[in-house]
Order: sequence, then structure tokens, then C-alpha cells
Amino acid sequence: MSDYSDYLRRHRRLAMLRTLEQAPQYRSNESMITQVLNGLAIATTRDQVRTELLWLAEQGFVTTEDVHGLLIAEATQAGQEIALGRRTHPDIEKPSARKK
Repeated sequence: MSDYSDYLRRHRRLAMLRTLEQAPQYRSNESMITQVLNGLAIATTRDQVRTELLWLAEQGFVTTEDVHGLLIAEATQAGQEIALGRRTHPDIEKPSARKK
């Protein structure tokens, strides 16, 4: 795997957590998350989002629920802390400071 692919994966995971951290009730579905990431110029398929959400769930950063084939994710406290830069994980990009 290339360095770029690794960086993209870490960045995609952070962007997903940030998206959930900003979503109402820290929840969104895989379709909406895919649209947000692509809007941020992070080329992402729905399958990649699903795969990363399941990985994030294994790490304890989100919970997931399958509703009629649509994956719904909710950021846990730990996931919110990653999104805000209060916690780190070696396989998730560390966020830069947000502009106010």
C-alpha cells in the first residue's frame, strides 16, 4: 500500500468523525457521510464509508445500526474526542486547529 493510500485512509477516518461530531445528535447515515466527504474533495465511495465506519466501530469511536440496509453511525464520546483533537489514534489523522 502506498503512503498516499495510508494518508488518505487516516484523513477519511478523521473527516468522518468530524462530520458526525457536527451532525445533529452526532448521527448520520453512510449515504450522507459519503456526500459530505466527496464535497470536501476526499474521493470516497459508499463502500469505503461503510468499511471505515465498521472499523471505527471496532475501535469504539462510533456505534452503528443497520436500518433496512442503510448503515447509521453515531459518534461515541471517544470518537468526538478524536474529532476535536482531544484524543489521538495512530490510524486516524490528527486534526489541525479549527478556524473560528
